[in-house]
Amino acid sequence: MLVFCSGANSQTRIGLPTRGRPGGLSQPPRAIIAPGMDVYEELLRLRKLGQKCAIATIVQVRGSIPSYESAKLLVREDGSMIGTIGGGCVEAEVWNAAREVIEKEQPRHLSFNLGQDAAYDNGLICGGQLDVFVEPVLPVPGAFIFGAGHISKSLSKVADLAGFSTTIIDNRENFANRERFPEAAEIYAEEYEEVFAKLPVNETSYLIVVTRGHRDDMRVLRWAVSTNARYIAMIGSKRKVINVIKELEKEGIARESFARVFAPMGLEIGAVSPEEIAVSVVAEMIAVRRNADSDWRALSKSVFAGESLRALLLK
Repeated sequence: MLVFCSGANSQTRIGLPTRGRPGGLSQPPRAIIAPGMDVYEELLRLRKLGQKCAIATIVQVRGSIPSYESAKLLVREDGSMIGTIGGGCVEAEVWNAAREVIEKEQPRHLSFNLGQDAAYDNGLICGGQLDVFVEPVLPVPGAFIFGAGHISKSLSKVADLAGFSTTIIDNRENFANRERFPEAAEIYAEEYEEVFAKLPVNETSYLIVVTRGHRDDMRVLRWAVSTNARYIAMIGSKRKVINVIKELEKEGIARESFARVFAPMGLEIGAVSPEEIAVSVVAEMIAVRRNADSDWRALSKSVFAGESLRALLLK
């Protein structure tokens, strides 16, 4: 994309409200800019908090510009930012692009030509050109596994290898322990309801319900559908899943709340052993994480995956 930073000639409009400047070019509010902070330290802080952000870097310069090659700007999910790539219309356009990058989790490359008729724009009459690469920075996704049985043991290992930070929750100390789950980031051997409030669940979280019985599954699923987790899954046959959902509906939970639940969990690849089941579930998690373009949902075993399966809930 080539953007002429020159008011009426600008070729990009991504949707910021105009701020009364010539040509209608948008610009992020100055009040949200936080100078003096270290971009890298803030990036690490946001990742630890489980928050997304975007980093914009000037990767190539041709001629004179009001900044320098490798200059960086970090944009948070709320639109606030630290660092700078020179200000003015360039920074406004990059800010717009960064918000889109955060939302879609896909990088963008922008090219700018600082034209002579940009005099109104903070004096950016440089005549140079620059390329900016904007990339999403995503936190390590957390996989919260409820239940510490044989399937969970394999699931934690495979998820860890695939780049998920696993947390194990079970009310049995002889199952939820470091000896069985050496790779887990956290282990809770407590009642489920006592743990819920301690878990840093957000839109990058994955909740997998694999407890020892459908009553415990109901306890966890009841809470899970109230969160903004990216992925919620539950083990069990279609019959069991339907029964659990109907029981929770009797408690007043709307059916729409379960539409994003993957249950039965995993992709239909003929998995039988705990290790194979773990692979099928983590494959589904990866597809959700990467926004896969393939028709992977056709392999989903979930009762919400298709019209024919959803019809089972109406019987």
